[in-house]
Amino acid sequence: MRDNAQNNPPVDDIPEEEQRDDTIIAKAVAASLVVIGCVAALVALGVLGVYLAGFWEQEDAIAETAPVELPQVRELPTVEPPNIPLADVTESAGIDFVHENGAAGEKLLPETMGGGCAFFDYDTDGDQDILFVNSSDWPWNESAEPAATMALYANDKSGQFTNVTEQAGLAVSMYGQGCAVGDYDNDGDPDLFLSGCAYNENAADPDSQTTGPHRLFRNDDGRFTDVTTETAASGRPGDWGSSCGWFDYDNDGDLDLWICNYVVWSREFDLAQAFQLVGVGRAYGRPQNFPGTSSQLLRNDGDAGFTDVSEEAGIQVTNRLSGELMGKSLGLSFADFDGDGWLDVIVANDTVQNFLFHNQRDGTFQETAASAGVAFDINGAARGAMGVDAGCPRNGNDAFAVAIGNFSNEMTAFYVSFPGMLQFSDEAIANGLGPNTRLQLTFGVFFFDADLDGRLDFFAANGHLEEDIALVQASQTYEQSPQLFWNAGPESRTEFIPLTAKQCGVDFFEPLVGRGAAFADIDADGDLDVLIATTGARPRLLRNDQALDHHWLRLQLVGNGTTVNLDAVGARVDLHAGKERQTRFVARTRGYLSQSESIITFGLGDTQSIDRIDITWPDGSQQTIESPQIDQQHEIKQDS
Repeated sequence: MRDNAQNNPPVDDIPEEEQRDDTIIAKAVAASLVVIGCVAALVALGVLGVYLAGFWEQEDAIAETAPVELPQVRELPTVEPPNIPLADVTESAGIDFVHENGAAGEKLLPETMGGGCAFFDYDTDGDQDILFVNSSDWPWNESAEPAATMALYANDKSGQFTNVTEQAGLAVSMYGQGCAVGDYDNDGDPDLFLSGCAYNENAADPDSQTTGPHRLFRNDDGRFTDVTTETAASGRPGDWGSSCGWFDYDNDGDLDLWICNYVVWSREFDLAQAFQLVGVGRAYGRPQNFPGTSSQLLRNDGDAGFTDVSEEAGIQVTNRLSGELMGKSLGLSFADFDGDGWLDVIVANDTVQNFLFHNQRDGTFQETAASAGVAFDINGAARGAMGVDAGCPRNGNDAFAVAIGNFSNEMTAFYVSFPGMLQFSDEAIANGLGPNTRLQLTFGVFFFDADLDGRLDFFAANGHLEEDIALVQASQTYEQSPQLFWNAGPESRTEFIPLTAKQCGVDFFEPLVGRGAAFADIDADGDLDVLIATTGARPRLLRNDQALDHHWLRLQLVGNGTTVNLDAVGARVDLHAGKERQTRFVARTRGYLSQSESIITFGLGDTQSIDRIDITWPDGSQQTIESPQIDQQHEIKQDS
């Protein structure tokens, strides 16, 4: 590939993708040389053995060679994967949104990142509506087109959607990235936070900024009011926000806000970097060239708005040698990993170690990713991490699994915890997920039960950064197919089998430049449908048309609004049916830039009845629901 270059660039100027490919090739060549050397040594020993046997004429003295014990090949389940057709209904459902990333030839890094999406019931009528986060044209580029805005689509309860952006007050233009849905004021309807990228010419210079790039909208009976300034929720000047989410970090009954930030960025600095694809021209930049930054934690102070407690909470991670901020954060997930009743935070970082913030229960966090085993890959190297999700895919087992989508030529991570401990091991190779995700560049990821058999399956949205990547890497394409992995069990571990067009249909595998992704039941049939956002293109809404006759149960939890937030974020639900137990958690913030529905879906397979549901609310109180009716959605309010 370097034969196409006009000059031999220094290593730092070689595109990151090519360096990664070269690393893989170098390792392969080194391994081949080792094998050749071993073979040559064996041949030499064989010749020497024959010579000595003939010399001493003692053939019977030569010991019989012991049989070589070959490594065991991982035994795959013999079960047949189910058919889970996922039909593209984007156009027929009334979705006509097209993402605007502002790309006009300068190849600025934010153009590659896409936008998030969300399923949420904005008008509280009982169905899941859709939000698309949009970016915009750059202000320095003249455009005759109307300014790009967010897009909100109302569901008619059957999976048909109508654009209601204008009347809902969300015809807002900004360089949007991620979204967070949550009832921060505990008034019964979901509010909306949008993270953005500061795009002033000198965005990296705080002195040139007066306010941050984010927006907070309060939901007033289905119409959104911008309350960013009065609540002090605009973020820090110059920030580039990515994934964000609402959670109650201090267990005081209201929702606080975590905002991931990617890198310190400005147009001027971006254009000053000599990013190139060899033989092609300017390329999009790589994060290694941009300074790191930190996430932001905004504490909810009720009517007084929000207070930035990032520093005192201990989430501003710095390099021990240089003292510089090192976060380059893209993915975000909340979970109580050690079962102490307080939500911890896992952050996926691009090209630097991931972060795991352990909640110290006193308003502070301790960063423990390295000691917990989730900071790096199995070789101790940082990866290009994008989206992240956490769940319990092993029924009857309290072990958490944390899945992180990574850059091309890097396997998706699948860290599994020891129950009740902040200690993980990466099982991506052992369960089949790793080898089947190595080539893809993965952004949005999440666990969900696609076939309602009671086990959490795994979804990945894929897509590269460079339109011309195939010219320099034959193994890569710009548009890439999404992936769905079926959890074949058994309960003692997990085995993820990649589904094909035979099981999912051709619509699902149509390539696209996938970015954010989310799931919800859009048509009230009990199974979960999928939404994929893109960058600079149309999204894809995939309706789940599985017809396996599996039973199900859906639960909408409502906290008391005093000791527990109304959204019940962080609540744990254990379903008991005979000897079977499933565990789920109330969590919207999953994957990359996006929000899924907060309703919990339990697939039941052939199970005809449920013994009980045990709920552990975020304040530690417990509640049991005996023998709930299956194939229904129930609203469960916290006991007063």
